[in-house]
Amino acid sequence: MKRLLILLSATLLGCGCSSKETPVPEWPWTEPATPEEPQPAADPNPGLPEKGWTNVSAFYSGLPDGIQLYKSPGTLQGVKAVAYVAVANLMAVTWDVWSIDDPRTEGTSEALKTPAEVFEATKAPVVMNGGYFFVEDGRRYNASVAVSAGRTYGVNLNYASLDWSTYYYPTRGVFYEKDGKLGCGWTYYTTSGQHYLYGAPAQNSWEAAPLQAPDAQFPEKASVFSPTTAIGAGPVLIHGGKVVDSWKAELFYGNGSDDKMPEARHPRTAIGCSDGRLFLFVCEGRGMTEGVAGLTTGEVARVLLDLGCTEALNLDGGGSTCLLVDGKSTVQESDGSQRPVGSTIMLKKK
Repeated sequence: MKRLLILLSATLLGCGCSSKETPVPEWPWTEPATPEEPQPAADPNPGLPEKGWTNVSAFYSGLPDGIQLYKSPGTLQGVKAVAYVAVANLMAVTWDVWSIDDPRTEGTSEALKTPAEVFEATKAPVVMNGGYFFVEDGRRYNASVAVSAGRTYGVNLNYASLDWSTYYYPTRGVFYEKDGKLGCGWTYYTTSGQHYLYGAPAQNSWEAAPLQAPDAQFPEKASVFSPTTAIGAGPVLIHGGKVVDSWKAELFYGNGSDDKMPEARHPRTAIGCSDGRLFLFVCEGRGMTEGVAGLTTGEVARVLLDLGCTEALNLDGGGSTCLLVDGKSTVQESDGSQRPVGSTIMLKKK
């Protein structure tokens, strides 16, 4: 027994009695990985940084998850530019419209509001100017569609004239949401109160005689326009993934070459969408930054198409152009301050 215990102890302690070395088995586990430097989070909209747009969201503390803000490269479409685009993931963010209450273009005594006033009232993290409007004899008028929570606050103007003798009846652009789907189209509000939506505009032209007033069958078979949320203006920039820039058919110009505003460079505002994302775009102009004149509607359309938009609408621009993020201006307003407007678009956390 004593001899057996001595042999067992020698074995357990690794005491060799032979001159030959016992082979050491290979270590069965891999060496632990060297810790890597933490990598920055991937941009949720990788197509924008790839095209030279800089994500500046970190400079705006009030932005919720689901909204990213980008600043443009120094040139767009070969033109010196200062532009911003807010991109909203509609799984996390919703959009809405504030508007004066003028559903039949009859005028209202309700006050216009600056985007800053809308921000103060709503605290929406993103506020942008919306559709066209005008003031006459102390009353304020919507000249564009405005719909919030299914209620209509404004319609697109349903007539146009150069001499107030001959009248045209243009279909004009709208960006809307219905049943969770976003898109652009052209609308007409009839004198009998019917609101129609078309997939193509009536092909009006100042150089031709007026076309008939749109109805349920002209310029094509219409659907009743009943969106959840909508903003109108025009022209439609992109439809079905293609640039249309339908300003001629929508009669957004006068009768002289010096009055074709869509072909001139100005501050611009636009809204677009793609793959569950909403794009709110503004660009500066009129020399607020030296050498920055602005963009034409065609240039805006190509910029938004390049960013991936499949539908897009031009909104009121010029002195109305304004995009507030967390209550702060992005571009410099060309009036030198914010203009009171008839409608705004807002992004809000769901």
